[in-house]
Amino acid sequence: MQDIPTFQDIQKAHKTIAPHIHRTPVMTSMNINQLAGAELFFKCENFQKVGAFKYRGATNAVLSLGAQDAGNGVATHSSGNHAAALALAARNRGIKCFVVMPRTAPKPKIDAVRHYGAEITFCEPTLKSREETLETIVSRTGATVVHPYDNFRVICGQGTAAKELLEEFPDLDSIFAPVGGGGLLSGTALAAKSMKPSIRVYGCEPANADDACRSFRTGQLLPSVNPKTIADGLLTSLSERTFTVIRAHVDDIFTVSEESILQAMLLVWQRMKIIIEPSSAVALAALLDNHLNFKGERSGIILSGGNVDLLNLPFRAG
Repeated sequence: MQDIPTFQDIQKAHKTIAPHIHRTPVMTSMNINQLAGAELFFKCENFQKVGAFKYRGATNAVLSLGAQDAGNGVATHSSGNHAAALALAARNRGIKCFVVMPRTAPKPKIDAVRHYGAEITFCEPTLKSREETLETIVSRTGATVVHPYDNFRVICGQGTAAKELLEEFPDLDSIFAPVGGGGLLSGTALAAKSMKPSIRVYGCEPANADDACRSFRTGQLLPSVNPKTIADGLLTSLSERTFTVIRAHVDDIFTVSEESILQAMLLVWQRMKIIIEPSSAVALAALLDNHLNFKGERSGIILSGGNVDLLNLPFRAG
């Protein structure tokens, strides 16, 4: 059985990373509140360093390495945000970073990883290709693998976003978070349920990449098979560790259509004047699609990131 973090582990992670991360703002929108029939509190991790919550977990993992392991550097596979986060965390500690990225990763995310000084190796956009390529790099370099979500210290770091949110707004009825591999949702659920046992925690994912929802419903860990969604940060499958946490602490998982994702993304851009990526919009889309169930409540929404290709916006097609 793999180790499962406790709230004490998340508290320890927060002390470790606090000097290195942004305590991101919580924003509201009267217009979106009216549409939802509820009070929504957006935890803006799009304003986090590297533009995503991933910097929390990556920083905790890198700072927790012993000197000997750190000397060989760190390595991972990622479609973008975790790669950039690990690259920056490694650079700030003065160690090497090796990243495997699918050749289909968005150009801005590739550029960011390069900017932070990581060595990139491209692979085919499949989990098998990612893992095999990463294995080759690790055997060559001796680097420590920092998995994007199936990592104890990464999950602890990701849970600090919900911790901050509930420290500022302890009377929330529910929290919505996107789910891909489950690192953010696991950390969110562990933190939220420890701080307020009555709170409800919901995972949100694209209907075109609904492995987490199917796993949650059946009680069996089911893989993501050829997912095709604009939410490129939510393509990966849950791990045994994240699935264990989600089954124990998450109340439900909602799925949303590609149209709903785009509508929610555009709504935030237009009404709140902030940039979020499609994966971020999934949580708001899920609440709006199910708004009658949350009427009159106070809900937190974790906006997971804001890294988009500004020269290739999805709104333009319309």
